[in-house]
Amino acid sequence: MYDLVIRNGTLVTPRGTMQADLAIDGQKIVAFEGEISSRQEVDASKKLIFPGIIDAHTHMELPVSGTRSSDDFFTGTRAAACGGVTTIVDFTVGTPETTIPADIESRREAAQPAGVDYSFHAEVIGWNPSREGEIREAIALSVKTFKFYTAYAASGRQSDAGDLYHAFRVLAKLNGTALVHCEDEEIINSILSQMSAAEQANMANLTVTRPSICEQTAISKVANTAKSTGVRVHIVHVSSGVGLAAVIQARKQGAKLTAETCPQYLLLDSNVYNRKDGHLFSASPPLRTEEDQAQLWEGLANGALDLVATDHCPFTRKQKMWQGSFLDLPYGLPGVETLLPLLYSEGVVKGRIPITAIPRLLCEGPARINGLYPRKGTLSIGSDADLVIFDPKKEWMIHAEDLHMATDFSPYEGVGVRGAVEMTISRGRVVYADGQFQGERGWGQFIV
Repeated sequence: MYDLVIRNGTLVTPRGTMQADLAIDGQKIVAFEGEISSRQEVDASKKLIFPGIIDAHTHMELPVSGTRSSDDFFTGTRAAACGGVTTIVDFTVGTPETTIPADIESRREAAQPAGVDYSFHAEVIGWNPSREGEIREAIALSVKTFKFYTAYAASGRQSDAGDLYHAFRVLAKLNGTALVHCEDEEIINSILSQMSAAEQANMANLTVTRPSICEQTAISKVANTAKSTGVRVHIVHVSSGVGLAAVIQARKQGAKLTAETCPQYLLLDSNVYNRKDGHLFSASPPLRTEEDQAQLWEGLANGALDLVATDHCPFTRKQKMWQGSFLDLPYGLPGVETLLPLLYSEGVVKGRIPITAIPRLLCEGPARINGLYPRKGTLSIGSDADLVIFDPKKEWMIHAEDLHMATDFSPYEGVGVRGAVEMTISRGRVVYADGQFQGERGWGQFIV
């Protein structure tokens, strides 16, 4: 007799849909169909069942711009569970003075209160070839992905072309993956140097200082190094059509590139910066145009983009209070809780992507790229019993006050949504149901 059976639901995988019963024993998926008896049953009639969602790009309690992102590992993963997310991949906080392994151990300590499972990307800050051993040790600590920046020199996060080349060679040798934030720092600085204080006081000029060519140029440069070294590279938060085109071109030329985009680049455009509260939408890269949105949706549909992640980095209105310049704002938006419902409502319901794209983009894709598959990201016997029961018919409206993220605004405030999470199960345990978080602090595990 099994612990839990989900009956009569429609299982959704990247390869198709099927109606079947699903059995859970302990923390694993153990059976489909057949004579299934259990101690507890859930009727999922007329509901969709997805693998647990993986948000592969989050920033919980991240120090930035003199403040800290407003979700800690408990509040952020509580919100994640309420949105069907059963695993997050967050980041270590790197510095030139600390080692990558020490950063991992510190971040694991900070993440212990998490309510769902988690893994990390290791920030690579101030690295040089003499520190190759740190990458070896990080991989031994089950961190397989390493984050680099082609921008943010002022804060010490930028890696120059030489450091990228040497780091990529090491990662290729060790079978690791490089994640890269791609914006061309020289273009950004050249524009800023010609911009007056009055122009910097106009929020709409954020997009002027970081045009889409910054993304395109940086992706192309990184791709050339990736091809030369043979390393796997994942491009984070692709925001523009020309950025996506650079990814596609790089693959044609032999680079091992994968890429993601985020809900904000699919659903919001730069016109929001003209609003009175436009400063709340500060993000890097900035929001683009409706044409960029259309091209990104096409990239999701045709497989040019491999996953959707949120870049969840929330702040409160007070933290984002306007100080007179877009340069003085913390950049980042909340999104971990609304990822699945928005992609379903705006993508599937509106005919932009098929239903099978949901598990491809939010489950299997991020699991494979981040070395979590097949433990995560799939409805398969032996995989962790992470799944979402989703009501495709329920209609609701997004209001920040109804969400569980530790912020007092949503960039999608007032947006009507069709489709809602009914239940979230993490390793066989119900962590969200009946509109309430039912998990506990510390339930989440570091995935090895």
